[in-house]
Amino acid sequence: MTMTSLFDFHKIKITDTFFGDYQRLTREVVIPYQWDAINDRITDAEPSHALRNFRIAAGLEEGEFYGMVFQDSDVTKWLEAVAWSLSQYPDAALEATADAVIDLLEQAQWEDGYLNTWYTVKEPGQRWTNLAENHELYCAGHLFEAAVAYYLVTGKQKIIDISCRFADHIDSVFGRNSGQIKGYPGHPEIELALLKLYEVTANRRYLDLATYFIDERGTTPHFYESEYEKRGFTWRSVTNGPGWMFKDKAYSQAHAPLKEQQEATGHAVRFAYLLTGAAHLAHLKQDDARYQVCRRLWDSMVQRQMYITGGIGSQARGEAFSCNYDLPSDTAYTETCASIAVMMFARRMLECEGDAEYADVMERALYNTVLGGMSLDGRHFFYVNPLETAPVAIRHNHKYEHVKPVRQRWFGCACCPPNIARTLSGIGQYIYTVHPETLFINLFVGNTWTHQIDGQPLTLTLEGHYPTQDKIAITVDCPKEITHTLAVRIPGWCDNAVVKVNGDPVNHAPIKGYLHLHRCWKAGDIIEMQLPMSVRPVYAHPQVRQLAGKVALQRGPLVYCLEEADNGCDLHNLWLDERLPFTLISGTGLMQGKTLIQASGVRLRALSDDTGSLYQFDQPATEGESVALTFIPWYAWANRGEGEMRIWVNSQRYQ
Repeated sequence: MTMTSLFDFHKIKITDTFFGDYQRLTREVVIPYQWDAINDRITDAEPSHALRNFRIAAGLEEGEFYGMVFQDSDVTKWLEAVAWSLSQYPDAALEATADAVIDLLEQAQWEDGYLNTWYTVKEPGQRWTNLAENHELYCAGHLFEAAVAYYLVTGKQKIIDISCRFADHIDSVFGRNSGQIKGYPGHPEIELALLKLYEVTANRRYLDLATYFIDERGTTPHFYESEYEKRGFTWRSVTNGPGWMFKDKAYSQAHAPLKEQQEATGHAVRFAYLLTGAAHLAHLKQDDARYQVCRRLWDSMVQRQMYITGGIGSQARGEAFSCNYDLPSDTAYTETCASIAVMMFARRMLECEGDAEYADVMERALYNTVLGGMSLDGRHFFYVNPLETAPVAIRHNHKYEHVKPVRQRWFGCACCPPNIARTLSGIGQYIYTVHPETLFINLFVGNTWTHQIDGQPLTLTLEGHYPTQDKIAITVDCPKEITHTLAVRIPGWCDNAVVKVNGDPVNHAPIKGYLHLHRCWKAGDIIEMQLPMSVRPVYAHPQVRQLAGKVALQRGPLVYCLEEADNGCDLHNLWLDERLPFTLISGTGLMQGKTLIQASGVRLRALSDDTGSLYQFDQPATEGESVALTFIPWYAWANRGEGEMRIWVNSQRYQ
């Protein structure tokens, strides 16, 4: 049996005050800014050359390839962001620009369907010779994702045709038949994209090809070894020593077949993209064994290797997971793309099972690391997302070489900015999950959406001021009465939620974090929710050695932090007394419209500037000064200049 997860999520109209502002920012600032970036028009920023590479590949210009092996994906992720934006804000001029880019892609495509500017311009004749490193299939995947989005929103076929020609070519090249390459990508992406392409085209070849790539990964004899030998034992990347990717197969989740893997390991984005495809495949095939593999690896990621911000990948080497409970704050890598991949993984797990844990994690990643990856002005970005910074140390200590204390205008490796843009533009895909008998409401993003149930339209209008305020209303409209189950999520951070239907309290217990409301729905029915957003101290597992004796604050889905702009420097000398009441205040300036937290604490000060030796047998004389600590939402840090920041604060409870 093959299911589908293709529903009209692109027809959701976002009315949310919070994400509505983000979508307007994306449309008015981010998409035009990134268009300038991929056209090399941003001064004092690393050049992109991404569109010029396509023009050279199409024979429209002379020149050499410039950029990363995956530079093509910056263009197709931008196209996907445009597509989702057009679903909210029709724009004839922007659509014409996107059409021109699609025409360029068509001109750069080979007769056999192949499309990749690195191999067209830089290494002709070397196609499919270095799958472990060179991202050909990764770039194909982002093209397919953009094609599906653009087709769904505009109805235009050309980019689907381009993608199908390329996918058909890939299907002829890879597989277990004689003459085919028995290989798979170094960077997963095409797996999840092929499944999207399958749902739009109903072409079974794409489902089978995705299944092949997922199942072939990590089998023996190992493909990377034979590929390495065929290249004459040459390796392009020498960042961590020649052949390090080949030697460390866990980096690419290729150390064992996926069904045998026991824990989250390797490059964090690759891991979550691969599991996104695997979970989607489990849903499409209604394969519980595949789902249980995904569940095991999900638990490893979430329960033992995820930051409070929804970030994954704690170490800079390999942008990878470390080991269980190794979650340093100051050197945290937590690439923005990795948290976007967590959202994608969670979305597909929700299709397999209506368990609010997946939506809780999806929400955690979205409201913290994903939003934090972009500045409030939409023109500066984080690739790496630390949970603690001390700029003076960053400037002098090489272990912080990957950490930036302020967001950057662009990157030579610019995967994150267009990934943020496509995620914010397409946020509607994450709000609901459709099961045959139940419609799950995952995120409380204001919207209006009509879903067909047994051929009858059911329109939901969700209103509120989440995540600032705790009241949500969901209004039903339908021409005929419809008997169905609506399941609303009770967030894991929320105690004492109150839910009413037409004013009557709902008293039954949630099932796996969702309150299932089964009834005959009629026009005008309303679900009212109150999700009390108290400020909650958060403590880490005792095995997280870096966080012993520390506490963090969370309100609703938002994680908070101290920043030097509000609290002065030397944040390590501040101690929070979480036993005293917290006060909510309104932010001003760049923090206007945001809810801040004031708390009681102590600042330790040395009684003398001259404390003697670096180490001594007598405790230096200090005094504790009572202070009011101001915490801001962590996603908004580094918008007021360079300064110290930290999420985890010393707790007076442990003094």
